[in-house]
Amino acid sequence: LSPDCSFTCHYRCRALVRLDCNGPLGASDEDDGTEQALEKDTNVDEPGEWEKAELDQAQVEQRIKEYNSQINSNLFMSLNKDGSYTGFIKVQLKLVRPVSVPATKRVPSLQAGRPGPRTQGVKRRTSFYLPKGTVKHLHILSHTRASEVIDALLRKFTVVDNPRKFALFERSEKDEQVYLRKLADEERPLRLRLLAGPSEKVLSFVLKENETGEVNWDAFTLPELHNFLRILQREEEEHVRQLRHRYARCRQKMQEAL
Repeated sequence: LSPDCSFTCHYRCRALVRLDCNGPLGASDEDDGTEQALEKDTNVDEPGEWEKAELDQAQVEQRIKEYNSQINSNLFMSLNKDGSYTGFIKVQLKLVRPVSVPATKRVPSLQAGRPGPRTQGVKRRTSFYLPKGTVKHLHILSHTRASEVIDALLRKFTVVDNPRKFALFERSEKDEQVYLRKLADEERPLRLRLLAGPSEKVLSFVLKENETGEVNWDAFTLPELHNFLRILQREEEEHVRQLRHRYARCRQKMQEAL
């Protein structure tokens, strides 16, 4: 258990975890705190009216022209012959918990006397915190879904955690208040970008932990689930032991009174 970030891990896994929790609070922490104070309404489940709009081919072409005329970079949108379009979206990663990446350690072979390679690879995981404010640009298609964007981001950073542990949010600012809405898996981020225009205040994308209020057990691996069962069994055994001890004390007191 780290006193700085309250991260807890199994004692046998301690050597595999790489964390840096001792750094001083910087400007990014202050900015994050300010934004959390502004995020008063994050339970916005329904998309806005402009997000529900359906565009025909001519409207899409006109929107793309307007979008490209408003940006100050070369991250243009392009209309394809089949009616689809391609473009860039920027996603900010705001993850509170550490992520897992693969780590390969070379260890001596147990059968060094036999001919063949003297070392073998052992697959391990190592965990670390992504720096706050990490931003990634992705070039996607108009029919690319939010779930596919999450998969692409995890591959970019070689994160091996289950994609269901993460969610893509749309962030908007209005009347000095920040609104967050979790995108459904089938929603298309580039379409939302086109409808909203290039302004980051009107719409931006954020990758965060998938906080649903319920535990998504399908997102855990079999070893993790087995560990949870062992922990629950130990807690149950300890609770039963305490109950038996309490009843034994009561029985002893009553026998003494008799």
